[in-house]
Amino acid sequence: QVQLVESGGGLVQAGGSLRLSCAASGLTFSTYNMGWFRQAPEKEREFVARINWSGKYYVDAVKGRFTISRDNAENTVYLRMNSLKPEDTAVYYCAASLRGGSVESYYNYWGQGTQVTVSS
Repeated sequence: QVQLVESGGGLVQAGGSLRLSCAASGLTFSTYNMGWFRQAPEKEREFVARINWSGKYYVDAVKGRFTISRDNAENTVYLRMNSLKPEDTAVYYCAASLRGGSVESYYNYWGQGTQVTVSS
């Protein structure tokens, strides 16, 4: 049974930082494209970042502020978020896909999400 468990969310002031973690189990982690998505209140879920064998990719809104990384030995993917803005407030989800790409439907497995709230 595949499980993705996010942690590290919380309340932070604008300009602050958080690091999200996503621990995976039940899958051959190193073979998966791992992504982070977010869903703000009353908005659709959107792609944030992903990492696989070919590199790291980000949505324009977070480039230069967020960094995705992974530790295949620990089956964990991270999202370091710096210079946070109120518009980054959302539930953040990690997801796993055997396909490359940022399309939500490509992702087979999802975590339960972790809340990030950025106050102004």
